[in-house]
Amino acid sequence: MSLDAVVVGAGHNGLVCACYLARAGLKVKVLERRGVVGGAAVTEEFHPGFRNSVAAYTVSLLQAKVIRELRLAEHGLRIVERPLANFLPLDNGYLKVGGGLEATQKEFSKFFARDAKRLPHYWAKLERVANVLRDEVLETPPNAGGGVRDLLGLFRSGLRIKKLSVDAQRDLVGLFTRSAAEWLEDWFESEPVKAVFGFDAVVGNYASPYHPGTAYVLLHHCFGEVNGRRGQWGHAIGGMGAISEALAAEARRLGVEIACDAPVARVQPGAVTLADGREFAARAIVANVNPKMLFLQMVDASLLESDFREHMQRYKCASATFRMNVALSALPKFSCLPEDGPHHGAGIILAPSLGYMDRAYLDARASGIARQPIVEMVIPSTLDDSLAPKGAHVASLFCQHFAPDADWGGRKQEAIDRIFDVVESHAPGFRRNVIAHSALSPADLEQVFGLTGGDIFHGQLSLDQLWSARPMLGHADYRSPVKGLYLCGSGAHPGGGVTGAPGHNCAREVLRDFGKRMPA
Repeated sequence: MSLDAVVVGAGHNGLVCACYLARAGLKVKVLERRGVVGGAAVTEEFHPGFRNSVAAYTVSLLQAKVIRELRLAEHGLRIVERPLANFLPLDNGYLKVGGGLEATQKEFSKFFARDAKRLPHYWAKLERVANVLRDEVLETPPNAGGGVRDLLGLFRSGLRIKKLSVDAQRDLVGLFTRSAAEWLEDWFESEPVKAVFGFDAVVGNYASPYHPGTAYVLLHHCFGEVNGRRGQWGHAIGGMGAISEALAAEARRLGVEIACDAPVARVQPGAVTLADGREFAARAIVANVNPKMLFLQMVDASLLESDFREHMQRYKCASATFRMNVALSALPKFSCLPEDGPHHGAGIILAPSLGYMDRAYLDARASGIARQPIVEMVIPSTLDDSLAPKGAHVASLFCQHFAPDADWGGRKQEAIDRIFDVVESHAPGFRRNVIAHSALSPADLEQVFGLTGGDIFHGQLSLDQLWSARPMLGHADYRSPVKGLYLCGSGAHPGGGVTGAPGHNCAREVLRDFGKRMPA
């Protein structure tokens, strides 16, 4: 074997894993199905002169340790903060979140003074639980049925929870089991306030905010940071592809071979076979693909126990996401706040209440497409003038709810029209300013990026698919039932988002099996 490790998929986690393996002296090759690296974290031109992040679209969860150790800034990565976290247009006003505690409290007080007063305590409680997650993100979960190391890991996690007050432990349990609506209704009275926080619970999540477990998805989006500032959201100059390009540059510097247009058709112990018949052998095969795709499509059934395959067939993958990029001749003018301002650089949430989000989910369940979709608009060209011609702009539209199993061959335009209707209802004249657009249905997300069921997280972030149960109990340590086959993608702990954490953690376990330490 001339290779120590073959990484299947050059998404950001695959590149992170490859970098850490190469830093430890291993000979690594990365095989990517598409013609470019990055997976869903790519920047492409979708209309002459207009570039944008194609699928993943905003930065926060990318681990500071990964940024630092893999020298991403030295390879040109620059991340800037949003001027505001969120902007919620309403029929009779608007709500801004960000710009500091005092500014946000002032916004909240427009609706209910009690909500403004409770905000600091709410953020403190959420941060206290998020800190527990931060401590777990870069660790391997204790594996069910494992050995002494797993028992020590369980003990270490238990100590972290034990150090919390009883009140904080209740919050931890609540955030993992309750609905986002229940959690928020304990704190706030105003529908706009609950909506602006509750949106995080349905991002990439095919669920109503009234479903148990959605409070965790809200929490999952809270443990990130930008440039050392916790809880912030930002933009990578050049789009999300700048992250992937920086990782690829570091990988190549370390001697990693990256082959694009190299789709892997079959994975077996110690080797992979490409669609064109070429085979690459290595001591370790590291898969940066959805576990459902890996074990049901790429690994021969004879290599897996029947109960493992049956569980993987039940593994939940569906995010009901529809993703658009729009070239604009001018910034949208919102009825509630028509002048240009920092709100254009925020995450603009077009979903005024939890009830609105619930109806969108129910519509998708009943008929495939929400009558009034949930839309988040981000206009990265307000922060990054490299994405559009002078005076023009690009907008990312991240939309819910659109059933993965709808007839996307015939209903794509219908979905686009409904999304534009929602934007137009808040920003009259938006359609007039549209120069061009690109659109990815859940089926497109699966076909183009290999996101099974259109699931941006490589598997639902539900209690039965988290931590020691991700992707399933007994296989949470990045190892699979197939000897020498590892999982480094978002289907492993800690789950989805552009974090780099699964790639980092998987590399540590591969190196441990090779008798090597993670490089400092």
